[in-house]
Order: sequence, then structure tokens, then C-alpha cells
Amino acid sequence: MSGFAILFPIAVTAYVTYWFITFFDAFFSPIYKKLFGVEVFGFGFLTSMVVILVTGVIMSSWFGGGFLKIGEWFIKRVPLVKHVYSASKQVSAAISPDDGQAKAFKECVIIKHPRNGEFAFGFITGETWVQTPSGDMHLRTVYVPTNHVYVGDVLLLAEKDIFRPNLTVTEGIEIVVSCGMAVPKSLIATIDTGGG
Repeated sequence: MSGFAILFPIAVTAYVTYWFITFFDAFFSPIYKKLFGVEVFGFGFLTSMVVILVTGVIMSSWFGGGFLKIGEWFIKRVPLVKHVYSASKQVSAAISPDDGQAKAFKECVIIKHPRNGEFAFGFITGETWVQTPSGDMHLRTVYVPTNHVYVGDVLLLAEKDIFRPNLTVTEGIEIVVSCGMAVPKSLIATIDTGGG
């Protein structure tokens, strides 16, 4: 069994890397095959990476930023496309290492979910005020992944329903991606019972 434990992460890493290279290679390899009659594995991948890099450099400039704003202005006027673009842009901004204020996951938390006595890891992504006849309620938006990190439930919870463990967002993501195998042997959590 120890051989499996050693080889499994290596095999998964090799497979994901191969899939990633093959996926991007498929964009430009057919063009090279048609132009030169030869298909070299990985050349389309390298071309894709250069295109992504050059696009990033150009769009980071003053000219590229203006061009991007004009393009977004048109996209935001197309009924269905504007919603898809807006959602994908938020996901992209959430994982962008260059945009400090765009970090979607502000904090890793533990909540009671889905039933009493069961708990789930989640990530605070925002906050809101809900106005009710009995008064205003301050709620936190908590994203609970249900399939890897990209699919999940969005819950609105009061402060008193959120446990704050001694985990960073990165550690929380590692726990979710590892199917719970990265959970520390012990956690220290606090609850803000006075929540606003």
C-alpha cells in the first residue's frame, strides 16, 4: 500500500500536467500542421503560453487597458453574454495574484451545514445587510464548496453561526482539494457571539 501512496500523487500530477499541455496544445497545433505539414507535440502549448503572456503584457499597458474597457462596454450590452462574462471575470479576479483587493476568499471558516451536528468548511466572500420588519440583520456571505473549489453553495449567515478556525484561506483550499485529508489534528476556533 505504501507504493500506492507514493505513486498516486505522482501519477495524478503527471496526468493533470499532460491534460493541461494537451488542452492548450490543441489550440495552435492544427494551424502548424496545416501550414508546415508537421505536428510537434508541445509546440502549440508553447505558442498558447506566449499568446497568454503577450496578451497580459499588452492589456496591462495604458493602451491595452483602454481597449479592454471598450471591449467590456460592448460585451455588457449583449443580454446573455454579459452575465457569463461578468461571472467569469469575477472568478478570474478571485484567483489573480496581481489584484490584492480582488481576493474572493477573505477568510476560511467552519459552519453548521447541512444539518445540525454536521459541519463544513467555507470561505467568507462578502457581507450584506438585510432589512426586515423586526430590524436590520448583518450577514456574512459564506461560500461552501461542494465539488472541488469551483462549485458550491452560497449561504448568508449571522456572525454567531460562524466558527473562525486558525486556518489561512490557502490551508482551507488545501483541505477542500485534498478531500479533507489535509485537516490538522486539532483546530482552535473562535465565535463572535456579539456579531453586528
